[in-house]
Amino acid sequence: MTAPRLVVDLDKIHFNASTLVSRLRPQGISVTGVTKACMGDPRFAKTLLRAGVKTLGDSRIENIETMRADGITAPMTLMRSPMPSQVDRVVRHADISFNTELDVVTALSNAAGQAGRRHGVVLMIELGDLREGIMPENLEEVARKALCLPNIDIRGIGTNLACLSGVSPDSRNMGELSRLADVLENACGLVTSIVSGGNSSNLQWALSGADTVRINDLRLGEAILLGLDPLERLPIAGLHTDAVSLVAEVIESKVKPSQPWGKIEQTAFGYALENVDLGTIGQSILAIGRQDIDPEGLTPPKGIRLLGASSDHLMLDTSAHPVKVGSEIAFQPNYSALLRAMTSPFVTKEFMEADKEKSSPTDFFLHSHAGKNLRQWQYGLNCLGVVETSFAK
Repeated sequence: MTAPRLVVDLDKIHFNASTLVSRLRPQGISVTGVTKACMGDPRFAKTLLRAGVKTLGDSRIENIETMRADGITAPMTLMRSPMPSQVDRVVRHADISFNTELDVVTALSNAAGQAGRRHGVVLMIELGDLREGIMPENLEEVARKALCLPNIDIRGIGTNLACLSGVSPDSRNMGELSRLADVLENACGLVTSIVSGGNSSNLQWALSGADTVRINDLRLGEAILLGLDPLERLPIAGLHTDAVSLVAEVIESKVKPSQPWGKIEQTAFGYALENVDLGTIGQSILAIGRQDIDPEGLTPPKGIRLLGASSDHLMLDTSAHPVKVGSEIAFQPNYSALLRAMTSPFVTKEFMEADKEKSSPTDFFLHSHAGKNLRQWQYGLNCLGVVETSFAK
């Protein structure tokens, strides 16, 4: 197997997605499955669709094009306001796009006319997080002007929270979004079929028993992939938190002092290392670095401590679990580390899915990994939660 690599367990992804779809359905909320963290990989997208997700969402038109090229015909939403230079591609491949600028909607209207299509638009509203959105007091005016444009269908409104500023979704801001949907319907005669309340950060509110009012869509990515609530990074009850792992290979394993010596200035990335004198330690280097991942977003196996990272190297304290050169160590990535690793061309992406005739992921592993060496068996079983990683013998 090639390292470094991201291993995505599609069966656990399917479980997480179908569980969230089922939990939100009684609230009248559908799920837009966000594919951007997996760069629109069709295997991931098809897993979401099999799990009951009806609409796919992505922030990059390139990822939507990848899914279309694979024959995926499900409705797709471009969740970032389109670049004017890409409107032709947007109207060809995306059914809906999120918008905040009338000039961009006008460009979409022109492109849709030239392509002989109609394009759906969701107007994004600023409700405090300050990432993007039309100010609430300007919404009615923008909507009226957009309604005059040919080839454009205003499908609804949405907002984004807990992203740039960490503003938490709650009954107040979700109530305001619902009120604005009513305003548009009453003032402009719009039918707001989509009232998109936000992302995975909305789950606490949506599942708390609060009145969801007009909110009928959430855009879920992190919760499906990592099983975590982004507000506090705590596990969501009943979901898999180990559906994704990052594996890297050891290229050096030595005994070294824990303290650097010489005159200390800035590091290559300007980060100050935590210089705690632990005496002599076992230090291992893995062939992966900041070019590929966010090292602060990696959780190593128990007993292994992350020391730091350069662009190409990840340094670990492996005193408690000595490892050999050529062995592999698996990490749990957070959303930041996952995004960067998925984007890196130097990280292989491996999507695992159990044979449906097998009774469990473990059975599938035993069947499909026959003949592989002990280290590979240990890694694979560890990913399935069967044994603890331990490669040094």
